[in-house]
Amino acid sequence: MLRVGRCRAAAALRRAASGGGRQEQDSARPQAPEPSLLRFLVCPLSKRPLRYEEATNELINEELGIAYPIIDGIPHMIPEAARATRKEPPAEHSQQP
Repeated sequence: MLRVGRCRAAAALRRAASGGGRQEQDSARPQAPEPSLLRFLVCPLSKRPLRYEEATNELINEELGIAYPIIDGIPHMIPEAARATRKEPPAEHSQQP
């Protein structure tokens, strides 16, 4: 049973990387990941599901406040590639005038 799930995930990843089998693509628009692939993707740090943000073409982890970029339809899910999605709170000892 697990092997079937892996095969489907691998096939979805191959389709996403190859453009999903579409002949014509709009190069100006970022390529979204295959919807069936999103079910299998989790954050490598928290192991929680990720939310796809179409406006920025990123996979978002709300809990950790990070976003993984999607480049050419391929999610770059290494922690070093992630960007912070929220600003750090000010330090407790700093005072604002």
